[in-house]
Amino acid sequence: MEGLGAVITAIVTPFDEGLRVDEDAFVSLMHHLAANGSDGFVVCGTTGEAATLSDEEHLGVIELAVRERPDGVSIIGGAGSNDTRHAVDLTERCCEIGVDAVLSVTPYYNRPNRRGLRRHFEAVAGASDVPVILYNIPQRTGTDMPNDLLAELAQIERIDYVKQANDANLAPVDGLAIYAGNDGVFARTLEMGEPGGILVASHVVGPQMRRMVDEPEHRAEIDASLRDVYETLFITASPAPTKAALAMLGHPVGGLRLPLVEVDEHERDAIHSMLVRHELLGQLTA
Repeated sequence: MEGLGAVITAIVTPFDEGLRVDEDAFVSLMHHLAANGSDGFVVCGTTGEAATLSDEEHLGVIELAVRERPDGVSIIGGAGSNDTRHAVDLTERCCEIGVDAVLSVTPYYNRPNRRGLRRHFEAVAGASDVPVILYNIPQRTGTDMPNDLLAELAQIERIDYVKQANDANLAPVDGLAIYAGNDGVFARTLEMGEPGGILVASHVVGPQMRRMVDEPEHRAEIDASLRDVYETLFITASPAPTKAALAMLGHPVGGLRLPLVEVDEHERDAIHSMLVRHELLGQLTA
């Protein structure tokens, strides 16, 4: 595997009936995904419900992933915060655990200006001994990092990648390799010659997304066939649809912590129909 990989799954965090982290289910799911196209994992990112994990839980899941990783996969620790001191602490601790990279989101809610963003990421990069992946997702953070700012941040040692979740900004950036932040632009990102995507749909259609990397002559066709998967897995707040789909496929990932709630009947039917259309599921199990 070159670099961090191409099909990087932003893996969900399974919970048991008491909404405690289910370590056995996490390890089982990680190995299943690695056998079905994933060559890397973002652990405790947005899809991993990091916002509702304590630091002890958060770092415990990352440590579990590093310890139980399938051969050849990369582990990227979610280490972002809107408190620079907290982001630095998470980054340092992720590096001590042995991650291959850290994912650091734009500070949310307090919406720093450009000078504040630069100082924040200088502090994060200074705390890391592995590559830092910037995470630009203005629809969640309230702050967009335009490409000229990303190119400026790329001059900071250790800042090597960006997970670009603002499709309007998807373009080459001097000094940074780009990971698609939305499944719908994975193919476009690969066509740009960039390394790949940090993906959600790879939980259920990993082999097909792997083919998009390995079979560029079929990339557009495969991408077109998966459009409804991308849409259905975001029919409501993520990762509720992904957890519902995984449960239908026999993976015990459990529920969600508030304020996220499980899918309703209409959403569940839409997810089930999508799985049937793609011949991933015979019939809905009880």
